[in-house]
Amino acid sequence: MRWLYRRLGRAYPVVFFAVQVVVGTGVTAGTVLLLTLFYPATPGEKVTLLAITEGLTVAGLGFVFARAVPRLRPLVAWIAGRRDRESSLQAWDAAVNLPSRVFRRDIWLPCALVGVPSVVAVVVVLGLSWTAFAPLLVAAVVAVLYAAVLQYFGIEIGMRPVVDDIVRVLPSGFGFERLGMPLRLKLLTILPLTSLITGLVVAALTGGDNKNLGLSVLITLAVAFSISLELTLLLSESISRPMSALHNGIRAIERGEYGVEIPVTTSDDLGELTDGFNRMAAGLAERERLREAFGTYLDREVAEYILHEGINPAGVEVDVSILFCDVCDFTAFASGADSPEQVVAALNRLFETIVPIVARHGGHVDKFVGDGMLAVFGAPESYADHADRALATGCEIVEAVEGGAAGTLRVGVGINSGRVVAGSIGGAGRLNFSVIGDAVNVASRVEAATRETGDRLLITAETRDALIRTGHIVLVSRGDAVLRGKTEPIELFALGEPEETDRVGEPAARGAP
Repeated sequence: MRWLYRRLGRAYPVVFFAVQVVVGTGVTAGTVLLLTLFYPATPGEKVTLLAITEGLTVAGLGFVFARAVPRLRPLVAWIAGRRDRESSLQAWDAAVNLPSRVFRRDIWLPCALVGVPSVVAVVVVLGLSWTAFAPLLVAAVVAVLYAAVLQYFGIEIGMRPVVDDIVRVLPSGFGFERLGMPLRLKLLTILPLTSLITGLVVAALTGGDNKNLGLSVLITLAVAFSISLELTLLLSESISRPMSALHNGIRAIERGEYGVEIPVTTSDDLGELTDGFNRMAAGLAERERLREAFGTYLDREVAEYILHEGINPAGVEVDVSILFCDVCDFTAFASGADSPEQVVAALNRLFETIVPIVARHGGHVDKFVGDGMLAVFGAPESYADHADRALATGCEIVEAVEGGAAGTLRVGVGINSGRVVAGSIGGAGRLNFSVIGDAVNVASRVEAATRETGDRLLITAETRDALIRTGHIVLVSRGDAVLRGKTEPIELFALGEPEETDRVGEPAARGAP
């Protein structure tokens, strides 16, 4: 099949499907010859019946083929070179679901166009009584079903070389939809059909001179739907039950239930598959625990970003806004506390209040420095309005803390904007995503300046100039300040009274431009 596919190229699907007509004519010839063992016929009658039935077969399968050609067009176009995402998805659907669509939608055509007329031809040509019509019709239906099953698996096998090519370019996570014939239905169709065909062939070849098609049909039907069906149901249950359990396990994994474990009830291939699934689920559960720990000891948003997008190990220069928040008079608070536990509990309560505010505005906590916190807006995820997000976060932090959300602690907030280097800093297997640069140091110094000005929040002129949404914000200059480590003074700004509203800096939606 693979060799034919390489040689025929875009013509392969149509040519291969046309070959199924040859298979159908072979089944027809075998059926006619089998029937003449039950109903003696002269050589001339045999030739007449073969001519009539083969003609009907070619016509019926030609009609089925004509109906299938439109379904092959996406496949032919893909092989010809149309490899965009939508074309690849359509080609995959056409190749994988072609057997099921032909079987489900066109199975009636051979019965109506080939089976019934052929039975009439047998009765007329051989001069049989019309009482023979019923057993002949059953035999014809069995033959049609046999040919349809052969065609189903023949098309499925024939499409595999094409499917192998298509799956290499399919987009990951494409929307899979199960349209193929269920495994249980395959078993319940093939095994009883095998019993019917086997019984009729054996009766024809070993029945001597007193072969009776009607009696043979009744006997084979009885065997197929009693002894054979019982074995079929047992086999179907043996296979489909573990498969159903695996299917339910996969659904549980999709819901995030990584603790799922499927009982291993057999020691065959399905048992090995189930054991492999359980080991995979255990690995996913361990990975999720690592993810949780990753998100606990590293900012969760950064953790998710690194897991999905990765980080440039060389670092990149980006424009960001830095927010530094520190507890006012923390030394006095710590010395007056009753126990170290009280100090830690107070800090945890503070950070439990302000960390979600940072995340809500699209920032991430770079690090905790004692009683201080450094947050970054614009890295690793880039935002054009990083200054607006940082200012909105600072305003909300001050409002929440002043409102008593963090108990008796009070904070100062300093914000600066500028260009920094963002990347994974560290070594010897221990890395931390961080930003470094003068803009970071300035943010810390700006926060320290709140002790001198008496403001809870100060921003630099760089942050003011980077603001995009300033319509309802009033900024009041606190003049130039000489910050530690800087030779030139920096102008600082505090929030004034809003002109039209009592809220400053509405929260920015994560991901908004």
